[in-house]
Amino acid sequence: MSARKSRGNATEKVLSHEEQQVKINEVKKLMGPIADKLPVLCSEASILRYLKARNWNTKKANKMLKETLKWRLDYKPEKIIWEDIAQEAKTGKIYRANYTDKQGRTVLVMRPSSQNTESTTGQIRYLVYCMEHAILSSNSTDGYMVWLIDFHGWNTSCLSLKVTRDTAHVLQNHYPERLGLAILYNPPKVFESFWVMVRPFLESKTFKKVKFVYSNNPESRKIMEDNFDADELETSFGGKNPVGFNYEDYSQRMMEDDKKMTHFIDSGCSSPIYKAILSKSQLLDSAASDVDSQTSDEESNNDEIPLSLEHPDDKLQVPSATTSESR
Repeated sequence: MSARKSRGNATEKVLSHEEQQVKINEVKKLMGPIADKLPVLCSEASILRYLKARNWNTKKANKMLKETLKWRLDYKPEKIIWEDIAQEAKTGKIYRANYTDKQGRTVLVMRPSSQNTESTTGQIRYLVYCMEHAILSSNSTDGYMVWLIDFHGWNTSCLSLKVTRDTAHVLQNHYPERLGLAILYNPPKVFESFWVMVRPFLESKTFKKVKFVYSNNPESRKIMEDNFDADELETSFGGKNPVGFNYEDYSQRMMEDDKKMTHFIDSGCSSPIYKAILSKSQLLDSAASDVDSQTSDEESNNDEIPLSLEHPDDKLQVPSATTSESR
């Protein structure tokens, strides 16, 4: 095992494949019977993401994964359908692009200035819907995605502390290691000042994923050229594709996605994220009971692992496209 210094106070560990497998096996053991009842949600690929998010600390990864299992069993994100969140989507504040980056990663477009609702609950529900469907559509081998954040029309009134906090909580605790690249497109000077304050607290691997791009800067525009096909990229991001967000077309597209989601659920899948067969309600109810029981035991025995533990790599809070005035 080797290590390298991050931009934060922690040291980022670098493990060999064999060392990673040892860590995965340790988490499986800590998970206990839950791992057998939910073999896909507790797959090696899933465990690996949580280990990376917690810098290979097996107890913290175990705690984090169990909390996600509880959340998924209660929140049922895979059962959110378009009709539930259609109003949130009308302005195109978050949507999945109909193109990928050059690595085949799903692209989520975010426009913080296009916020159209006031309900925090509804905004977070729509964010979760977008994440689930972005992962469902992903063809990349590593499961990472790209965020294109358009700052056109953005100002400080677009910030909402509560929604930003809730957004960060969902993304950092339940969708770890999903961000492959975040492009902040034409952010105003006032945001740059905010970024200077946040930057020292970021892990190096997160910092390296965030890129500032300005349409009038040839050097930063090269980032777009390196990552996207200009013929596919929207003109609002410097591409040649004049077709932007169209609510009616997107509605049809998402309803087709809902059918795919229903197919996975009817086949016994608990989540499109893992795309594999699980047994249905009895298994989930039993696992939920086990999660509650084991988590309760751990809270009394492992006080050093707080429920809301934040890893430095999760602290990137780009202006959320779900903020009340607007990840």
